This record gives sequence, structure tokens and C-alpha cells, in this order.
Amino acid sequence: MKPIAIFRHTETEGAGYFATFLDRRSIPWKLIAIDRGETVPAQANEFSGICLMGGPMSVNDPLPWIDKVCALIRAADAGNIPVIGHCLGGQLISKALGGSITRSPVKEIGWGSVSADNNESARQWLGDWREETGMATVFQWHGETFSLPPGAQRIFTNEFCPNQAFTRGPHLALQCHVEMDVEMISEWCKSWAAEVEGLDPLPATLQTPEQMLAETPTRLPTMRRLADQLYSAWIRGLNYSASE
Repeated sequence: MKPIAIFRHTETEGAGYFATFLDRRSIPWKLIAIDRGETVPAQANEFSGICLMGGPMSVNDPLPWIDKVCALIRAADAGNIPVIGHCLGGQLISKALGGSITRSPVKEIGWGSVSADNNESARQWLGDWREETGMATVFQWHGETFSLPPGAQRIFTNEFCPNQAFTRGPHLALQCHVEMDVEMISEWCKSWAAEVEGLDPLPATLQTPEQMLAETPTRLPTMRRLADQLYSAWIRGLNYSASE
């Protein structure tokens, strides 16, 4: 069984709950640690799917691995191998498939909400969950945002950053974070001061570390249900038969 490739771009933004989800279903995965200098695989068909995690860099930065990852995403798209991206990962999918990444209208940090779109992709990916709630609790930590590439449909939005998630075929790009666990949230809070430097007063879209950590016990279980829905829909597209 071919593994899922999980790309980590910085040590503090690992696979989190996504890896837990795969382990519980005995789905193999392989970590590719870009932050440790590991090379981008040349062939997408080595994997049943590709997962891209977050990172503090921009996809517009002149980093040597970005074009290689984008080429791998395009190869996966051509080979019907599903790709999922979280925040930076979602932006990489957008860029690779013809979208653009720009400064977000407002920086979002901490717990927030997104609402489901009413279109075919949202109904397909969200199923009964969409009919039952329509709103989702998510974790945010971003200052840039993606556009929708040709052929994509948005499935989540909010009033601060319109494009929160899109799908295209078997691919799912998330601007928000649904992969968080308690350890990751605690670790990210250590960089909060640098993230909000110069923002006075803080906009309503930025929580303090105290607010984030206080809300985690109630918010995280709710977000896990959304993550289970999205990840379950995504793994249905895993391609174990892609030619070598």
C-alpha cells in the first residue's frame, strides 16, 4: 500500500491530528521534513495522496523547494492523486493550480468560525454535517490568503477572509487549520508577540494566548468533528493504483 506523503515545512507545524486520523485507520504515511533539508520527491505516483502542512513562510518567497512542490502538486493533479493542504499547504495548492496568494484583508489568529457555502462541492464534502450546522469552529493563524484557481469551488468562507477552503476534484485546500492539537496550540502561542507586533489595538480577529488556551478545551472537540468529516471525504480519493 502506497503511503501518504506529509510535507512538514517547519518543526512546530507538524502533522498533528491529521496523522492521528490516519493512524487510527491504519493508513500508512511518510514524513518529508523540508525544514530538515529533505528533498522533494520527483514522482507523485510514489504516494496514494499528498498532504501539505503549514509554515511561517510565504509561497511568494524565493525558496528553492516551492517550485518543486508546486510541480509535484501539478503532477499529482494530472495523475488523479489527491492533495490536501493546511494554510501554507492550501496556498501551495492554489499557486500550483493557477491561483494567486496575496495579503489577507485582515490577519486571523486564534479560534474563529467559518460558514459553509451552498454548492455541489460543499454538499459533497460536508454531507449531513453541512445540513446540521452550516457553521464550523476552526483555528486560524495566517496573514495571507489564496484565490480560487480555475475549476475550484469554495466550500468555506467568513466575513474577514472570504476564501477559507476550496476543493478541486479530489483536492482540498484549507486556509484555516483543522489539524491542531493542544501541544501545537501551546507551542504556537510562544510566537504570538512577534506575530502581533505593531498591531495596537488588536483587531477582533486576533486572540491573545490566554484566550486561545482558555477556549481550547471546548473548541477543539468541536473542530475534531469537522476534521473527521473533511479527512474522511479526502481519503476516499486515495489512489493506490497510480502507475509507478
